[in-house]
Amino acid sequence: MAQNEFPGWHGTTIIGVRKGGQVVVAGDGQVSLGQTVIKGSARKVRRLSPGGYDVVCGFAGSTADAFTLLERLEAKLEATPGQLQRASVELAKDWRTDKYLQKLEAMLIVTDGKELYVITGAGDVLEPEHGIAAIGSGGNYALAAARAMIDSDQSAEDIARKAMSIAADICVYTNGNLTVETIDG
Repeated sequence: MAQNEFPGWHGTTIIGVRKGGQVVVAGDGQVSLGQTVIKGSARKVRRLSPGGYDVVCGFAGSTADAFTLLERLEAKLEATPGQLQRASVELAKDWRTDKYLQKLEAMLIVTDGKELYVITGAGDVLEPEHGIAAIGSGGNYALAAARAMIDSDQSAEDIARKAMSIAADICVYTNGNLTVETIDG
């Protein structure tokens, strides 16, 4: 099989929901190669604590690439303690301009409980509307579901869990094995 014919890695749905003074980041555990589920229990949501400053991150895309980005983000947070926006912008600048980092294929959702961002390799640091961010193969399904529930009496965690359940029912690259991290603003 030629390299350009090799089936790509698929998978992951990550959602961040801000509501009621909390931000919840939830991610599924499925990793697929072509039509095969390689692993159903991957942990794609992590808590970083550089210098005692808590940040929750979720990633979609290549795991090795995402871990490289998480290490870089942690270094940026250590250099700019308590300044998630600045650290995110610095990471996005490096990602966009560094020849090595440009090849990384991943996206991140990051939050410190106050701010919520999506960071991409195109140099984007996006603050989502309505306090909801979603990435990955089932991201649009989870985003739509969460947007429909955001004005309800449900908590941020309940919304994130239900949105992920809906995404898992629709997207074949998403499962219901969740990792959920909550952080207070």
